[in-house]
Amino acid sequence: MNAHGGETGLPVLYSFRRCPYAMRARLALMITGTRCELREVKLSAKPDALLAASAKGTVPVLVMADGTVVDESIDIMRAALSRHDPEGWLDRDDPALIAANDGGFKHDLDRYKYPERHGSDPLAHRAAGMRFLRDLDTRLSQAAQLCGHARGIVDAAIFPFVRQFAAVDRAWFADAPVPHVREWLNGHLESELFAAIMTKREPWAPGDAPVVFAPV
Repeated sequence: MNAHGGETGLPVLYSFRRCPYAMRARLALMITGTRCELREVKLSAKPDALLAASAKGTVPVLVMADGTVVDESIDIMRAALSRHDPEGWLDRDDPALIAANDGGFKHDLDRYKYPERHGSDPLAHRAAGMRFLRDLDTRLSQAAQLCGHARGIVDAAIFPFVRQFAAVDRAWFADAPVPHVREWLNGHLESELFAAIMTKREPWAPGDAPVVFAPV
């Protein structure tokens, strides 16, 4: 084991398969060909190594081979893409739209999905979330992706959260007045890239054989 916790000499990614923040980090790492040691985290039993790397205790956390820690998903995406961007994802960027997703839409998503946790009115937050989705739908009526005709960082940063919103009530979402969003979302969910980052893993524990996350 090296001084920074990895057994392979590669960066270490602490992740949770179904977390949308972790998904978008893995999407960027996969598309850029970034190899790393993947450690699946059980959120109810976070490993000490994760908490030592980032006191926030949230995923994703990327620990570089030199010990540098990147613990914001969008920063992991941008760092990976700045080194290698084979599809030109950074050419199709919109930081304000990503911020709107991570701010107001995520706020409403949490209160729609987990009303008992937040003491919230889920239908009110569903309606608020739909305002953001209608804005996306307007964009997607003009082009296949959010910043043009090819996928980019904005699409990868946002669709995991829309996936979560759609899954709260699939029957309702199937008839929601955002047809372009549904088509866009389904395209990403059916992509080879998404399938490649969603392989099921057992939660990591110290002493486990390393799992290398690498392009397929």
